Formats: sequence, structure tokens, C-alpha cells
Amino acid sequence: MNKNDKLLTIGQFAAMHGINKKTLMWYDEIGLFKPAIINPENGYRCYNYHQSPVLETILLLRELDMSIHKIQDFMKNRSASGLKSLLEEKIADLDMQITHLQAVRTTLCTHYQNMDTLLTIDLSEISIVEKEERCLVTVDIDQNTSFEQAVELITAETEKYRLGRLHEAYYGSMISVADLQNGSFDNYSRLFIEIPFLPYQTGLHVMPKGRYLRAFHKGEWSSIPKRYQEILGYAREHHLALHGFSYETGINENVIDRIEDYIVQIEIPVSG
Repeated sequence: MNKNDKLLTIGQFAAMHGINKKTLMWYDEIGLFKPAIINPENGYRCYNYHQSPVLETILLLRELDMSIHKIQDFMKNRSASGLKSLLEEKIADLDMQITHLQAVRTTLCTHYQNMDTLLTIDLSEISIVEKEERCLVTVDIDQNTSFEQAVELITAETEKYRLGRLHEAYYGSMISVADLQNGSFDNYSRLFIEIPFLPYQTGLHVMPKGRYLRAFHKGEWSSIPKRYQEILGYAREHHLALHGFSYETGINENVIDRIEDYIVQIEIPVSG
């Protein structure tokens, strides 16, 4: 007997495909997938090997969270073009999910690194680190930009890039090195958002690859100028040329309650 003609019980057929036989009974009841025959003597459902690819297609579409109604429509008019169209749609969905999960992983790794830094940090230390190029979404601000306006600007950008939630990115503020060297320590000109896996586009700000001077500041913003004076002094002493912007990022916002405990990471590109 050809194996395609051999009949299997509902239990055997369900086990072969790794599902519960109640699933096959339900598929039969709703007309989605019927047995090869129903034994007229006892009413038992029987299946054959020829039906396996059909069931596997249904199970694949179900695994991709496709609705029963949509699968039923496809199964009534199965075709290569119909399946191709369904798979194209689901591949696009999966690509979006993968990108989202990669972005979440990157953000989690950043938070993990921040927590590791908090546990080993020497707040007085100024060091030189190597960084890869990063693309940032920026919004322009000035000394007259209120907190409410800044929130509105950031919210508009997150919607523009379909970010969804701020925890899926990291963000901070920028002040030019020229302003720091002129003593304008409160002349912040931009807010930035780094969205993981955002490809380069015209209008994005490039945080260049290379060496960065890294320092930390703890406490209220009113005392940051003093820390910048120490940074500028360190750069002069070590013959380092600062350029571009200083990038400030909070690294412990999710584990503190008081602004006095707030820690800002400061990173400035250097040469020399």
C-alpha cells in the first residue's frame, strides 16, 4: 500500500504534527481542515499522509498569528500567488518585529552598561574612550525653550520616527564646545534622541566615530559649569583638542528619586 493511501487515526495524525487531537476536531467542526474519511461504523476521523502538507500550511499561518477567518479564505481558494501574498505580508511583519526586538535588546544593553557603570564609577575620574559612529535625531532648543516645549518637541520626533515609547531609545542634550570654551555653560542648543537601528537619513546628526573625553557629574544642573571647568582644565593639561559638541546623557534616572542623586555622563570628541 502506498503510504499516501494509508490511514492514520486522529491521535496518530495529531502526534505526527505535534498538536492536540482536539485541534483537529475543532478544525473539522469549523470546516477548515477535514479528515480524509470518517469511519461510518464508529464515527472516528481518519487522515492520510497526503494531507500533511496542507495541515502544516495551516499550522504555519497560525504560528504567524493569522486569523482563522483569513486562513479559511485562503484555504477555499489555495494558489501559489495567494500563499506568496500572505507570506510577503507576514515576512514584512516579522522583519518589523525583529527590528523592534533588536532595538529593545540594544536599549537593554545600554541600561545594563549604565548600571554596571554606576556600580564601578569614580565620579572624579576623567577618561578617554573609543566610540563608534552614531546617528542622532536632534531638535533645536535655546535658553528660552521651556520644559513643556522640550517635551512637545521630543514627542513630535518620536511620533515622526514611529518610535512608540521613549524607553526604546536613549536621549540627552547637546552644547557646543565653542560655547563651553567661551564660558557659556548653559547655552544648550539641541536635544538628541538615539533610535537603535535607524539608518542614516538626510537631516540626522552624526556623532562621529573616534576618541571621546568622558566624565560624570552628580547633582543639580546648576553645578555642571564647575565640572566643565575641570574638564577644560584636564584637556589643556593633556594637550587634547575638544571639538564638536558635548553630549550629556542621564544614566541613573530609573533608579533614583532625588535630583541630587542624578548622574550625567558627559562625552566630548577629542583629538591630540
